[in-house]
Amino acid sequence: MHQFRNRIFNTVFIDIETVSQKRDWEDLSPSMKNLWSHKANSIIRYQDLNLTLDLEKNLYHEKAAIYAEFGKIICISIGMFYRRNGEVELYRKSFCGDSEQELLEDFLQLVAQEFNDSNRFYFCGHNIREFDVPYICRRALVNGLKLPSTLQISGKKSWQLQHFLDTLQLWKFGDYKHYTSLSLMCELFDIASPKDKMDGAQVGTTYYDEEDLDKIRLYCEQDVKAVANLFAKMIGREDIEKSVTRPVEIRNLEKVTTTLAS
Repeated sequence: MHQFRNRIFNTVFIDIETVSQKRDWEDLSPSMKNLWSHKANSIIRYQDLNLTLDLEKNLYHEKAAIYAEFGKIICISIGMFYRRNGEVELYRKSFCGDSEQELLEDFLQLVAQEFNDSNRFYFCGHNIREFDVPYICRRALVNGLKLPSTLQISGKKSWQLQHFLDTLQLWKFGDYKHYTSLSLMCELFDIASPKDKMDGAQVGTTYYDEEDLDKIRLYCEQDVKAVANLFAKMIGREDIEKSVTRPVEIRNLEKVTTTLAS
């Protein structure tokens, strides 16, 4: 795993937060209600349950956000390690808002302008290959947006996706049945977990009931910080993980990426 040591300063850490497209099942159109019923049946297929209307509604509240067909992105946060004045800082930037199309446009524009070279930059997250990246790509297409070349990955083979560094995949060591949560990984590696104050199951309530996007943004950024420090420990860069890290808004990415290239 130490073969990734030299990639640390060219890695973009990423996390997304999602919610159901509609606040409640009752807000769905008749066709979407019917389609959700089919999805709900597939969810409980192996649980020996009968799909009642109440169960269908509860499943929508609990599960809709994790499916790109029934959910939407409300926040994308990224981070990069950057060395300045002998210290390492974690630059973080978030794209957050009620308009999924607008935040996706801004994010994809940044990727196209600054990180669209898969030989130079890498994307890292926990379960990024099976959740974050596919979700972003699917929702981008739904919103009629063009994907930059680094995210045009549909149908590609695993060896064509080497610019995605997934901490979950790295931890599996080839055991494809194994799943380990970010919270457990943080506990194992003695890293502060953002799940102590909030978890993914609370994002929908925070968004629809509390209308607190800023709280969601901070949670998403803490996820990015946790993944960044986890990756640093996993690849043997404790010098990075133990360094001073503080949230710095990326106001001048050109300066950061230019420095990385030198």
